[in-house]
This record gives sequence, structure tokens and C-alpha cells, in this order.
Amino acid sequence: MDDYFRRFEHRRPPAPLPYSAGREAVWQALATLAALLGGWYLWWRWTQSLNPDALWFAVPLVMAESCAYVGLLLFIYNLWKDQPVAIPTPAATLHDTLTPGSDAPDRPIAVDLFFATYNEDPELVRLGIIDAKAITYPHPIDIRIHVCDDGRRPEMRAVCDAEGVNYITRATNEGFKAGNLRHAMERTGGDFIVILDADTRPFPTILEHTLGHFRDPKMAWVQTPQWFYDLPEGVTLTDRLSRRLGRAGRLIGRAVEGTLGEIRIGRDPFVNDAEMFYQVILRRRNRANAAFCCGAGSVHRREAVMEAALRSFAASVDRRVIAAEEEITLTSREPMVDAGLLSAIRTEAVVAEVLAPYRFHVSEDIYTSILLHSDRERGWKSVLHPTYESRMLSPQDLLSWSVQRFKYAGGSLDILVNDNPLFRRGLTLPQRLMYATTFWSYLAPLWNVVFLAAPVVYLATGIAPVSAYTLPFFLHAMAFLVALELAMMAGTWGIAGYASKSSYLSFFPLGLRAIGTVLSGRRISFPVTPKDRQHGRHLRLVRPQIAVVALTLASLLWGSGALVWGDTGHSVTGVVTNALWGLNNCLAMSGIIRAAMWTPEPELTGESE
Repeated sequence: MDDYFRRFEHRRPPAPLPYSAGREAVWQALATLAALLGGWYLWWRWTQSLNPDALWFAVPLVMAESCAYVGLLLFIYNLWKDQPVAIPTPAATLHDTLTPGSDAPDRPIAVDLFFATYNEDPELVRLGIIDAKAITYPHPIDIRIHVCDDGRRPEMRAVCDAEGVNYITRATNEGFKAGNLRHAMERTGGDFIVILDADTRPFPTILEHTLGHFRDPKMAWVQTPQWFYDLPEGVTLTDRLSRRLGRAGRLIGRAVEGTLGEIRIGRDPFVNDAEMFYQVILRRRNRANAAFCCGAGSVHRREAVMEAALRSFAASVDRRVIAAEEEITLTSREPMVDAGLLSAIRTEAVVAEVLAPYRFHVSEDIYTSILLHSDRERGWKSVLHPTYESRMLSPQDLLSWSVQRFKYAGGSLDILVNDNPLFRRGLTLPQRLMYATTFWSYLAPLWNVVFLAAPVVYLATGIAPVSAYTLPFFLHAMAFLVALELAMMAGTWGIAGYASKSSYLSFFPLGLRAIGTVLSGRRISFPVTPKDRQHGRHLRLVRPQIAVVALTLASLLWGSGALVWGDTGHSVTGVVTNALWGLNNCLAMSGIIRAAMWTPEPELTGESE
């Protein structure tokens, strides 16, 4: 393991995406234009373009386009405005983080660092412990490091003893990670809590850069961007060809890269780089006080988490008491319910909930965020801190990636269906819209399937979803698509967006599975994302994507042939339009198919060719 990590120790995270008022103005202008042209396009689609002879095809496609347009409007609102990058002055004492006039003692801040672990290699956790012990702060501070081991492993305890940190375990794994954190909170008393995964390695500045946010007494938590420092960098096309073809390959590679720029093969094959999410999407939710917690790398005010727990479970207890009152009233001959019995019921309900600060949920981080944001009385705040303050390991194979993404999707959809935050009292309208953006994105596989199937249907049958592929269609469609592409380039300037868009489209099998699991009432499981590479190829995981590519190419051959030899409804403009659409879909699917077959380069595995 030491040899593996040494290869990446020299890597440093990127600087936060810089803010530019001029670029933001350009983005807002282009986004407004794209939204207007998109509305114009959809109005034309619904009122003038539907093929009346194939409404079974035309209506589902225009409905899918309408759903995607709603997602676009939400995304534009999310990205609308950024803020300059700023790091607040660190708080000197606990008194600096409390409401002015508070009678709390003016003492050093106490911080609990929780490493949540289950079955990860103890030596991996040791690396995080060593880095945590190197945390610095410009003022006196009480830092307490705890390893929360749900695996109850003697070897993990031995590492904690050797490093001089606290070891916490429990008899059961109730609630999984959420229960693990709750158990640790009940046995610690720091003013602030830093949540770290087993593979998280904090930088020395994590507290110096984040605790200043808590000078605002209403700040409940700070989320820092997650950075995966072991992402494969890939090899250049020149190096790859030179290995395969020798000098001739090197010449070819240099010629191609000299024309098109550097081309890297195998770079971040699973699109794990989270820069788009943290530096663009989540950071721009700061203006609406809607940046949600993402788990590892987050810093929490203990008071806020505990108070939210008490409020949540008080509501739960009240519901149980009301139900008990109704049952006793119906079964008792006495006109009044016995107060002592109700007191016992209330006590039992509280004990049953154990005042857990986190709901036992696969997405406990976003659920707790919603809970705190909806506390209008206290007005709790959150912020996405701009600089990277820790490093983590990325999923290194498609199986691990699939486990993680299914957990994200299923957990979020479970909240949407069973505890919809859009109707929760206390949230502001901007917060509701920001959360709606997240949940709407996880519903996208429902209409993305239509977008993947549409070119196949036309190329295979010659039946068009539009009245004709003529100038009005291209005028409306191209005006919108060009404006949209320019707007997205300006809105995410500095971060390449194609890989994220392709991953979003190719995610559809996992997304549909998550939707089906939640709607059927089945429970989303709590699997731990593997930290070691799962050997082998995982083509079975991408069978749906392979099917999309195969069907698209087959239908393209058929449609092209029909233009020459067949007497079908195909037209040249229709075939060309759907061929380009289908090939773009194939390109999006190819990324995840390559990821299923990806293996590390020899220099990363110690193997020789």
C-alpha cells in the first residue's frame, strides 16, 4: 500500500475556480437567450411540429424534451451567480463563534475529528490519522482525533493505540455510517465536528481555513470540496503508440498531437473528478444558503446538529403519541386518557429514537442538510468552502463506481419520494429550487432513455417524430442548441464539460434501477464503496450501453441502405440528422464502456509489459 500512495504524494489540488464578474455577465446573457430560444423551440414543437401519423412516437419525445427543458431552467438558476473566492479569518476562541453577548467561556475551540471506518485497511486509516495530527491553527485549539470503527477490529485498535488517538466502537452496526457517527457524537463533546471517511487525508489548513466561517453564529456546517488525488492521469497518444509501434508510432503520435493538442488515453476513465460539482454546481448554491453536506471533508457545529435532531425526533414522538391517544381513546371506557400512560409512551418513544443526530439513511448527509435548512426559527446556514482541504481515493473500477453512484441516486430519490423536501415547511423558495435541481437530475434517466431510443426508431423504421425535417425544424433546433452550448461554455468556463455530460447520459441504467427500487418500496442498501481496485473487467455492468451502441449502428446501416434501395419513409435530412444524433449517443456510451475494460497503466501497478 505504501508503494501505491508514494506515486501520488507529489500531487497537489487545483486552485479554486476564479470568479470573474465579466464572465458571469456573459453567462447570464447567454443563459437567458438559451432559455428563451428553448421555450420558443418547445412551443413550436408542441403546436406545429408533431407528426400526426405517429403520435405514439412524437408525444413521448416532445414530453422528454419538455422535462429536459425544466431541468435546464433549474440548472440555469443554480449556476446563475457565483461569489468571489474568500477565506475568512480564523476564529480565535469559542466566544468568536457564538452569538454576541453569550455567557459561554472564552476558551480555545474544541474540535472532534471522526474517521468513520468499517472494513478498510487499518494502514489506510493510519495515513489519515498521521495527516490529522499535523493540522495547524494560529490560535490555541483542542483537537481530538477519533477512529469510529464499525468493524470492531483489534488491528484497527492497535493502530489507534500506536498513533495515540481515541478508538470508538459499538456492539452493533445499527444505522451503518449514520449510526456510527451518532454513537461517536454521544461519546464526545467537541464544539465542532469534522467528518472524514477512512480514506480521507486532511490538509494541515483544514481548520485554519474553515473555522472562520463559524464567526457567523448561525453557520451550521461548512462543506469543503472533495479532491481525488489518485485519479489516473493516463498516457499521451504519443507514448501509447510508441509502445505499440516503436519509432513509427512516436512520429504518428507527435503529428496528431501537434495538430490537435495533447491527447491522453485512460485519464479519469470513470469521470470521478468532482471539480464540476463542487466548484460550479454546489459553490453557486451559497447565494441561496442551499449548499448541502456531502459527508467527508465537512465541518459541523455540534449545537446545530443536536438541535436539529431534537426537533426532528420531537415531531416523530408527537406523531406516535397522537396515534397512541387515538388508540387508547377508542379502546378505553374512560372518557379521559391516563396521563401516566401517555407519559410512559412518550418516554418510550424518545428512548426508541435515542436522540440520533443523523437519520439512519443511506443519504444521511443531504437529509440532515434539509433538516437544518428548514429550521426557520434558528435560520441555520451552510457554505461550500472554495479551497481543497483534504484528499481522498477515487473508485478505481466500474463496480466500485456503480456501487457509489447507485447509493447516491437511490438515497436522494428515497428522500424525494418518502420525505419530499420541496414541500417541507421552513425552506425558502431559493432553497426549494436548489434541492429540486438535485432531485430532478436523478429523474433524468426517464427521459434520457427516450433520447437514446429516438434516432434508433427513426433509422430503423423511417417514421419521424416531427412532421418533416425541413428548414423550420433546423431553424428552431439549431438556434436553441447553439445558444445552449455557448451558455454552458461560459457558465462552466475553466472546467471541461463534455465528460460530465456524457456520464450524465450513460448513467441511465443505474438511474432507472434506482428509480425502480425506490418506487417498489425496496430499501436502498448501505454498501461501503470499495477502496481497493476490484480486478477484472466489468462488461456485464454496461450491457445496456453496449446495446444502445449496437442498435444505433445497426439502425444507421439499415437507414442508410433504405435511402438507396428501399421504398421507405426515410429522407436524406432525416437520416443525416438522426445519424449525427445517434453517433453522439454512441460517443457518450463509449466512455463508460471503455471504463469497464480499463486497467491501470503498467507504471501504476508495478507490472511490466
